[in-house]
Amino acid sequence: MSFCLDDGAELLYGPARSEPGAVATGCDDEPQTAILHETAPPSEAATRAQIHTTAAEPQSQVGEASERQSLSAHRAAEPRKGFDKRLLLAPLALAVIVLGGFFGYRYFNAAGTEQINSIAVMPFVNESGNAEVEYLSDGMTETLIKSLSQLPNLNVKARSSVFRYKGKVTDSKTIGTELGVQTLLNGRIVQRGDQLAVSLELIDARTENVLWTEQYDRRQTDLINLQSAIAKDVSAKLRSKLSGAEEAQVAKTYTANPEAYQLYLKGRFVWNKRTGESLKQAVEFYKQAIEKDPNYALAYSGLAETYVLFSSYYVARAQDSMPQAKAAAQRALELDDSLAEAHTALGEYLNHYEFDRVGAEREFRRAIELNSNYATAHQWLGNVLGIVKRFDEALIESRRAEELDPLSPIISMNLADNLVFARRYDEGIAQYKRTLSLNPDFSLVHWGLATPYAAKGALPEAVAATRKYLETGHDPVAKGYLGQYLAKSGRRDEALKLVDELEQKSTQQYVPSISFALIYIGLGDNDKAFTWLEKEVSERGAAARWLAVLPELDDVRFDPRFKAMLKRLNLPE
Repeated sequence: MSFCLDDGAELLYGPARSEPGAVATGCDDEPQTAILHETAPPSEAATRAQIHTTAAEPQSQVGEASERQSLSAHRAAEPRKGFDKRLLLAPLALAVIVLGGFFGYRYFNAAGTEQINSIAVMPFVNESGNAEVEYLSDGMTETLIKSLSQLPNLNVKARSSVFRYKGKVTDSKTIGTELGVQTLLNGRIVQRGDQLAVSLELIDARTENVLWTEQYDRRQTDLINLQSAIAKDVSAKLRSKLSGAEEAQVAKTYTANPEAYQLYLKGRFVWNKRTGESLKQAVEFYKQAIEKDPNYALAYSGLAETYVLFSSYYVARAQDSMPQAKAAAQRALELDDSLAEAHTALGEYLNHYEFDRVGAEREFRRAIELNSNYATAHQWLGNVLGIVKRFDEALIESRRAEELDPLSPIISMNLADNLVFARRYDEGIAQYKRTLSLNPDFSLVHWGLATPYAAKGALPEAVAATRKYLETGHDPVAKGYLGQYLAKSGRRDEALKLVDELEQKSTQQYVPSISFALIYIGLGDNDKAFTWLEKEVSERGAAARWLAVLPELDDVRFDPRFKAMLKRLNLPE
């Protein structure tokens, strides 16, 4: 069932840079730096080194000559006695201070600080009093998340998790606990005419202490440079020293055209709403951005990410939208092969449209190599591993995606899907319920619960769960599932009525063929079921990739026609 759902977004202590406030430890091969913390100087050492020297003089030399030599040496040394002692003690005292400071710092630093390795960039607040500027505050937040995600060994929470707090008053400690991060970055934006004022503050989530603040005032035409400056400044506070490559990646801008950049941000803004209408709007914004800058790789990547979702949201048939997704992804990668999002979109295209599971896995893994914090790449990799029945690996990737984006309902639900596909029904039910407890308004979970309920023979519960989901609106595939559950419950007339309803609906919008196939399987009419299944495959419908694992297809799984279909789809029996 989740074939429609697979779309789904720490301060590190390292070597100190030579600037005020940085404290270098010089600790063997593992330097530690207390970034953004003031370390009190170590207390004075309680003991000091004592140096004793003795010289044994030979007893055989006596006489007047010896006495005169000894007396002469004593008289020559006497006037310089105090000077020699100070000369000896000075380097010793310096050594004591240095060593005492070093070990004292090591002691107090180890006792008083903890390495910070995670951060949540909270949704920037639009204080302009103009809702039309909301795309700007959201877009700057998302862009900064993307930039910081480039830093190695820094856990940056994904967009979908942090945006659950948008517009809500929640204290920093609670957010830090719920997201599992040590540090929060808050931002506020005010637009007055062509002027932008952006204020930032870095917060220790455990103590709620402010670690750093900064204010930026720029013209809106300088938005691209502003975003780059913010990324560099925040990165500098999170990591005491960046390599040249890291700094370039963090501060990277993909266009020099401010109009193109703002159109791109508008595209992301509506894309994140995830409705059929908003996806169509996103395409238009991305196309306009490309018109302003034909070499804007990120806009092509956004276009690919949008087209690849069209058939899953019933915007268009895969045959009409997937080739456009491929073209946009390939163009993005021609311009910039380092875009994790473009590799991920291409991987989804290969999985969904060309049935190329190996190629899809390669693209997802390449995306993760480029940006290990990209939760969607882990999520979709988990999905493709699940559909080829590599369930242990699939669950590892699904759980990693959830770790990166702990409050994402779609990621949490896809984890439950993979448990169900592995026939671990009770664990799947528990995960669906966990998803619902974290996201009570995410009604899609009710539909998810129907599958393990039905597989366990609890058909009334499956019917009720699917109906609850359908209360939120029309979903042709969900109606196909409902029709199967009704038919298996002996309510054939109701199931046939749904067939008529779907046929009527198909004259107005795209209705995936799997919807009809599911109902006919429930009715026991396998010939008609296979007619519709063949159509789903030939249309490259979103459900085709899931045929090897959907429990709702178990009644026809051993039919030779089904096995031949799986072979064409590059799926295991």
